[in-house]
Amino acid sequence: MPAADLVLINSRVRTLDPDRPEASTVVVKDGLIAAVDVDPRGWTGPGTETVDLGGAHLVPGLVDAHSHPVWGLEMSAGTDLSAVKDLDQLRSALTGASRRMGWLIGWGLDHNVFGGQPLDRSLIEDLLPGVPVYLRLYDAHSALVSGPALSRAGITGPRTFAQRSEIVCDVGGRPTGHLIEHAAMTLVESLLPTLPAGQRKKLLLGLFSEMAATGLTGAHVMDEADLELLSAIEADGEELPLRLRIHPWCMPGIDRAGLEELVALQKRVGRRWQVGGVKFFMDGTVEGGTAWLEHSDCHGQGTEALWPDPAAYGEAVRFLDAAGVRTATHAIGDAAVRHVLDTVAGLGPEARGRHRIEHIETVPDTEIGRFAELGVAASMQPIHSQYSRADHTDEWSKRLGDERAARAWRCRDLREAGAVVAVGSDWPIAHFDARGSLAMARSRSVAPEQRLTGLMALEGATTHAALAAGEAAYAGRVAVGYRADLTVFGVDPVVAPADELAEAPVVLTVTGGQVVHRGR
Repeated sequence: MPAADLVLINSRVRTLDPDRPEASTVVVKDGLIAAVDVDPRGWTGPGTETVDLGGAHLVPGLVDAHSHPVWGLEMSAGTDLSAVKDLDQLRSALTGASRRMGWLIGWGLDHNVFGGQPLDRSLIEDLLPGVPVYLRLYDAHSALVSGPALSRAGITGPRTFAQRSEIVCDVGGRPTGHLIEHAAMTLVESLLPTLPAGQRKKLLLGLFSEMAATGLTGAHVMDEADLELLSAIEADGEELPLRLRIHPWCMPGIDRAGLEELVALQKRVGRRWQVGGVKFFMDGTVEGGTAWLEHSDCHGQGTEALWPDPAAYGEAVRFLDAAGVRTATHAIGDAAVRHVLDTVAGLGPEARGRHRIEHIETVPDTEIGRFAELGVAASMQPIHSQYSRADHTDEWSKRLGDERAARAWRCRDLREAGAVVAVGSDWPIAHFDARGSLAMARSRSVAPEQRLTGLMALEGATTHAALAAGEAAYAGRVAVGYRADLTVFGVDPVVAPADELAEAPVVLTVTGGQVVHRGR
């Protein structure tokens, strides 16, 4: 019998394998699980590392089912405004903020900070005369910029875009500084100072190490992710602490050549990363007025898709599906969710299990059962409910109205209807800490009837994440032949109280059989 690379003993293992639900020993060889619950003495040799876990709790490696780690480096550059609660705090934070190459950049700004006022650069410009300011709202689908920033971008009034985007202007045609959706935001974002390549590499590896320290062994990346940077890191002999499955964007206006390029990208692969799907946007966000709703929001907005011609979205999905490419579609509003489900239904039964919907913030009863019926995975971020309030006084709820706000983040309803529900953070929209995501899935103060059980939450970051990615045959369980991606907690993540889990020690994180984090 060949000697193992790693043997983990004296642990309480939740395998999530129905054939062997519990174990105490896991043996790893060549990046895979070689044996479970065996006498370790037959597997050890001179090169074997044996770790006594002292009764700690081992589970399949946690995966963030929706994240932006590479893109997020730029998105989270500048001043962190996520703790700001009102306009006075915002003005105070900006007064003391540092600048990069003359720009003041902030991120993570909550829409609720403005107390219902329209976003306007006049609220901040007097503090920073002549300074180009770019503030990303926490949803990453809108920004507030100053007059000097608008001038540098040559923005003097409204424009027409190929996708639903807007340069918000007042009744006199003056740009207010509020930019909605990517096409409008990019006009200024393209001018922002970028991080040098060496610094990006250092920051990215540091970020991955921080993510691994929370128990994460992988992430489904919902953007282009800079494949050249990832390739360069591995070419330098470094191993990524996390395994990445990357979904480059497919945006409105794409032509046949663009779709063929996306198909060709699916061949790109590294040691711990691969392009494994395509990301679409069917709509935007509730707070920005760009979520596609069956009926307009309380501001009279939200009745249009991000794709000006929704049928073109369906044609693109059909092309990719025929090429065997998996898709993930951002759909927040009820009309957006319905349209994606209708599109998948039109592909036929052979498309079952190849497509997923991201976010699903509000959805009616009529659509809940269709996820399981069509084999469409629900990729959700319960941690985003922290931006709403039980009394519906937040901007998200006020936009939707009480009826739609009451059917928010219906994770439990989807699980009980038989759907695959993968759990993620959408970092940097919310913190990447896997413990916080699992805890929030179980202890939400908004719509408490949608809480997941401890086991459901764990499955959302393991077995259901694997199902959503088409990896269930070799990932998401502690079983022989599966990837040796493992997370070890100081508490049982299924039965420990949610608040205790959120602070639980991460004893060990193993990715591809390599220990990438050791707790103190």
